[in-house]
Amino acid sequence: MSALAASAGTGSIAMTQSGEIMGNAPDASGVASYKGIPYAAPPVGPLRWREPQPVQPWTGVRDATQYGHTCWQGTAFGPVDNSQASEDCLTVNVWTAAKGPGARLPVMVWLHGGGFQFGTSGDPRWEGENLAAKGVVVVSVNYRLGVLGFLARTDLDREAPGHSSGMYGIEDMIAALRWVKANATAFGGDPGNVTVFGESAGAHAVGILMASPMTAGLFSKAIAESGAFWETPKGVMASHAAAVQVGAQLGAASGPQTIASLRAMSAAQVMADPTEPAYSPSVDGFVLPADPESRFAQGLQRAVPLLEGQNADEGTIFAATSGIPGDSASDFISAATNAFGASNIDRFLQLYPAASDAQAKQSQVLLSGDLVIASQTWQMANLQLKSGHQPVYSYYFSQTSAYNPLPIHVSEVPYVFGNLVPNGHGAPDATDVALSNAMSSYWTNFAKTGNPNGAGLPGWPAYTGAGGTVMGLATPLQQQAEVGTARFQFLNSFRTPGNLGFHF
Repeated sequence: MSALAASAGTGSIAMTQSGEIMGNAPDASGVASYKGIPYAAPPVGPLRWREPQPVQPWTGVRDATQYGHTCWQGTAFGPVDNSQASEDCLTVNVWTAAKGPGARLPVMVWLHGGGFQFGTSGDPRWEGENLAAKGVVVVSVNYRLGVLGFLARTDLDREAPGHSSGMYGIEDMIAALRWVKANATAFGGDPGNVTVFGESAGAHAVGILMASPMTAGLFSKAIAESGAFWETPKGVMASHAAAVQVGAQLGAASGPQTIASLRAMSAAQVMADPTEPAYSPSVDGFVLPADPESRFAQGLQRAVPLLEGQNADEGTIFAATSGIPGDSASDFISAATNAFGASNIDRFLQLYPAASDAQAKQSQVLLSGDLVIASQTWQMANLQLKSGHQPVYSYYFSQTSAYNPLPIHVSEVPYVFGNLVPNGHGAPDATDVALSNAMSSYWTNFAKTGNPNGAGLPGWPAYTGAGGTVMGLATPLQQQAEVGTARFQFLNSFRTPGNLGFHF
């Protein structure tokens, strides 16, 4: 049966390399969806903490009308819902309006955020039908999280000589991109025109994938929304040695553990281990030969066009956990002096003033957002421009409305996908709808051509480097001067290879 054939019943049929699937019939916009498609074998039993393995082909028609299981969620940022979780979670979802494989539409592969601890491809904020209606194939990816995705141990290293351990969640993403390359035509997509895009941890993953030698030929464009190198106020990405030290503690409360005994534990037991929140990407020497910023600085990243940016209020959700004191001006200044040195404190206070406790608190929020998100996102853009020799388009999202009272971290995502879903605030107004329509068009234009500009949209100039013009994503939609340049230059001036040169 040909790809995307209409079924006799209620769904749409596509033929993947592993077998035939039936998805949901096209909606009013002509977009069919296929959900819960496995892109790798379930990483269970002896496959737990191994690189993703090939899918076993099936016979007959596999149902692809519902999302698959969520991957097990970590507790690093608070309580999570694992009622729908399973280790058998390595699935993708596809939305397409193509009528057949000859359409060769651009493909956009979405990586969700969640600090590499939580999140799922099935979140209603990033369902793909509205983007797909603008002439692209949208694919969203589940990947392993927390300790199940990022455990590093010497015994795991010995199981896979030369591969190293600790980056299974990123290897899942690479496997998903390979699945896209192999199966895109089944959904009317072009395997040679793939854009990888993500937000927060998903954007950090984009930076990691760009920096990895394992991703050659898997994507031709990249979009990073609020993220780049997976760095924190505590420093750059963990080394493999540091990750192994953490991994050695897994289950240690009940005595030394072998990999066999750890694999015999239930997923709930593993995820409940008190060391679990520390598990996240590390410089493993295989997926990442060096930290991403260093790879970018040396021109060893993927030479692809990049669209990236930040939100005006990145810091609010990170301030409480950043480790930066903010209750009093004196504590804030003291911590900054220790971090940056007495000789730099005057310059620091020009950028992050603390003349009163209230002002110090505002600066602490701003600094938290800069260190967790904004400064490295800015650094990524400038390095891609300088060493990647590719076009870069930068944005600054600052929309406010009853629906979006503050332009905080993640708040731009529903606008990108055209999914202004209820969020506990007010209803979206006409300005929100208009901005969402423009943003989704910018994103899909970029996926099509490597340039976000198109008919009916205000012009978005290519980024020219520090202090350049960016696209102001707000009402009104307009070009604007880059915000935060001096702050980002100050913070990034402390970089040495593999080190941020300061920590709180």
